[in-house]
Amino acid sequence: MDSLLVGIAGRIASGVEPLLSPSEALRLAHLPDSATLDILSVAGLARAARKPDAAFTCGIINAKSGRCPENCAFCAQSAHYRTDAPVYPLHDAETLLRRAEELAEANVDRFGIVTSGTALNDRDLDALCEAAARIRREVPISLCASLGLLTPERAVRLREAGFTSYHHNLETSASHFPAVCTTHAYEQDLETVRVAKAAGFRVCSCGIFGLGETWEQRIELALTLDGLGVDSLPLNFLNPIPGTPLGDSPLLPPAEALRVVALMRLLSPSRDVLICGGRAKTFGNWQSWVFAAGANGIMTGNYLTTKGCAFCDDAEMLATLGLREAQ
Repeated sequence: MDSLLVGIAGRIASGVEPLLSPSEALRLAHLPDSATLDILSVAGLARAARKPDAAFTCGIINAKSGRCPENCAFCAQSAHYRTDAPVYPLHDAETLLRRAEELAEANVDRFGIVTSGTALNDRDLDALCEAAARIRREVPISLCASLGLLTPERAVRLREAGFTSYHHNLETSASHFPAVCTTHAYEQDLETVRVAKAAGFRVCSCGIFGLGETWEQRIELALTLDGLGVDSLPLNFLNPIPGTPLGDSPLLPPAEALRVVALMRLLSPSRDVLICGGRAKTFGNWQSWVFAAGANGIMTGNYLTTKGCAFCDDAEMLATLGLREAQ
């Protein structure tokens, strides 16, 4: 085993943090392919030491789809591109309630309500808060909002309605962001995360890997998130959508994607690391290895505009690994 990995294992055992410096993180990222299993072993050790509890799951609903004015180069819902993504207004309360009940029945821990667009208009925010309050009264599941840019006033309203988590991805590092999106400033995303933290939300934020970023930029993103003090890192992997600027991009190889998971765990040992969009497409038969690489949660069910994994299949995988009881 490489001496760097031996040193990280020693820091894990002794409780020292950080587990590695930015320069060490870059060195780890560039270790030869033959070191991959050792990297995963050390990242798995960090997960076991810092996040020993059973793996958690979350599910989402695409509650308002399409016609987004942002030009994120990966997004099927952007109004700037021609894709097959559905277009519809905000779901009514009954639809949201039924989805919450479906997730709770499948023993999913958290329900994320996601809407397209820069931010909700006032009418949709009112309707969503009313629906959330009803869900909280009737369904035993934690609520997460992913509604775009956030103001302090809106954060208070969402907290009062019963949302306990706020999700807002940075998508990539500040240095790579101009190659991904030009319709809003990176600082606006940073400010939304700060607002959510100040409001007392459990904040879920990370990005999408496979957008053409370098390892240096992946480390840059991790350090930015560490500085913001986010609680959970939702890792997404590009599933190229025809009609978007990144529609012809290759998938990340599973070994590289696993190394991304491991790097994020080692740079953020005490945070939740959740594997979300692109899991099935990127990892294929290697999906269960994300836990060996340091993840302690997965998004289950379908994603925003693409298919995910069936609840029963994910439940069986988690039970087989001993991370949750069989249902």
